[in-house]
Amino acid sequence: MFHLILLEPEIPQNTGNIIRLCANSGATLHLVHPLGFATDDTGLRRAGLDYGDRARVREHGGLAACLRELGETRVFAVETAGGRRHSDVTYGAGDAFLFGRESAGLPRDLVAAWPADRVIRLPMMPGNRSLNLSNAVAVVIYEAWRQLGFGGST
Repeated sequence: MFHLILLEPEIPQNTGNIIRLCANSGATLHLVHPLGFATDDTGLRRAGLDYGDRARVREHGGLAACLRELGETRVFAVETAGGRRHSDVTYGAGDAFLFGRESAGLPRDLVAAWPADRVIRLPMMPGNRSLNLSNAVAVVIYEAWRQLGFGGST
């Protein structure tokens, strides 16, 4: 239904939580290397519980390879400096959401080169840096899925 792209994630527990989210929402997770952990990391497995076999997870050597595989998919970069709120966009099945590293977000040059109408943000109180990565991913994917009537869910 949707694609979640994590660019160089650093914290295995966040990625484990996102694997569980993907299993429960039908999204495909794309992990873009280098990763800040080994994919057999205990924290990753613990956070993902037994959902690893229920989630579709792909690994890519770099962002260009990931985007090539996705083809003509609309990709929304999610960044605190995004010009549009995530809830002000109409999403479609197959859309993708790109998230940056926990410590730094997406590279500034990548965001600057991205189409402005596809750089979105989550509302936050002034003066705060960001949300936890797995929380931000959950907010975005559930808004997109809500717009499609939670298709495929019970």
